[in-house]
Amino acid sequence: MNSSVQHSQVSPDQLEEILSQAKARAEDHYLEFTGTVTPQHAWLLFQTGQAIIVDVRTLEERKFVGHIENTVHIPWATGISLNRNPRFAKDLESKVGKDKLIFLLCRSGKRSAAAANVAYNVGFESVYNIDQGFEGDLDEHYQRGAFNGWRFHNLPWVQD
Repeated sequence: MNSSVQHSQVSPDQLEEILSQAKARAEDHYLEFTGTVTPQHAWLLFQTGQAIIVDVRTLEERKFVGHIENTVHIPWATGISLNRNPRFAKDLESKVGKDKLIFLLCRSGKRSAAAANVAYNVGFESVYNIDQGFEGDLDEHYQRGAFNGWRFHNLPWVQD
C-alpha cells in the first residue's frame, strides 16, 4: 500500500472525537501526556496529513524490524543498553515543532508513552502515544505481533 496517497481530511468533529477518546485512554497510564491513539486512528490522521508520526525506536529497530514510510525518526534511547537520548525534546522541537499534532511510536507503546510524558512536560500540547506500538505486546509465549500492534492491524509499513 502506498502511504503517500492523500485521502480527504477528517472532519473537525471526527478529529475531536478521536482525540477525546485518546485523552480517555491516557488515564490508563501514570504519566502525563495528551492521550493515547489507536494505531488505526494514528494512520488515518497521518495519511490525511493532519498528524505527524515520530518513531522513537532505535535506528536498528527501524532498519531490521520495519518502519512506517515518511515518518520522523527521533530515538528516545540509543545503543544496545538503550541509553536515554538527552536531546529528545530539543530534537522533537527542531524537527517537528510544538505546534503540530504529534503521534509517538515505539515497539509496544511504553517508551513512546515515556517520551510523550517528557514532551508534554516541556510544552508540547498535542503529543500523543500510539497504543500497542509497532510490534504490540508480548503474548503468552513472550512473542510480539500475535494480537495487537501496528503490524498486526495490517497498517502500512516497509522494511529495509
